[in-house]
Amino acid sequence: QVQVVESGGGLVQPGGSLRLSCTASGSPFSSFGMRWYRQAPGKQREWVASITRGGITGTADSVKGRFTISRDNAKNTMFLQMNSLKSEDTAVYYCRADIANSEYWGQGTQVTVSS
Repeated sequence: QVQVVESGGGLVQPGGSLRLSCTASGSPFSSFGMRWYRQAPGKQREWVASITRGGITGTADSVKGRFTISRDNAKNTMFLQMNSLKSEDTAVYYCRADIANSEYWGQGTQVTVSS
């Protein structure tokens, strides 16, 4: 059974940084395509970034140049390095693991950007 767990959220001031982590278990981590989404209050969930099994990355225009997605298969972990955070980055951040035409979501981690 696949389990996905996010961590690393918290409260940060505008201009600050946070690094989110996501682990996926139940299959070899290198077999998963991985994605980050976020959902702000009153808004729909939106895609933030993704990284393929082969390490090809993509990021949304809204975070390009500020957020970096990466993975360490030896540690079974994906990361989202978030720099120059803005108030509009406040949201619950979700990790999704894709394998064999199935999607597995974590419970989310809250990121709040506020002074």
